[in-house]
Amino acid sequence: MGRYEKIHELESGLNGAELNIGIVMSRYNIDVSKGLLDSCTAELEKNGVLNIVMITVPGALEIPLALQKMALTDQFDALVALGAVVRGDTYHFEVVSKESAGGITAVQLDTGIPVANGILTTNTNDQALERMSQKGAEAARVAIEMVHILRKLDEEIQ
Repeated sequence: MGRYEKIHELESGLNGAELNIGIVMSRYNIDVSKGLLDSCTAELEKNGVLNIVMITVPGALEIPLALQKMALTDQFDALVALGAVVRGDTYHFEVVSKESAGGITAVQLDTGIPVANGILTTNTNDQALERMSQKGAEAARVAIEMVHILRKLDEEIQ
């Protein structure tokens, strides 16, 4: 086995039964955000999630604060961030993309609640529209899977 005495892989899963999932969606680029939401909630329901709470915020920069507030309630097993940041002619795209992603990461590290980042960052609106269904469903699966991974880690560590 080489230099490792034992390799143990934790099994994750996509069973969302009895999970409480919170979603924060940006209203900016609303057509894309709604597409992300539709595919995300469809995937959550497909995997057994029945308890979904969704709130909207003005834009991607407001998502981390709403996620943090939800995480601190201890009512959610995982959270999902949904929105779209489409490149424009100014540096604002880079600021919004970087700060929203950093804020999302900070929320999950500070609270221990997994947050799936379903915020698209694209060059054009057409690219965002093309990717919204896949990214929304992917974010749903990530949220569910991370709950199971963290629970398995808790079991293994104790």
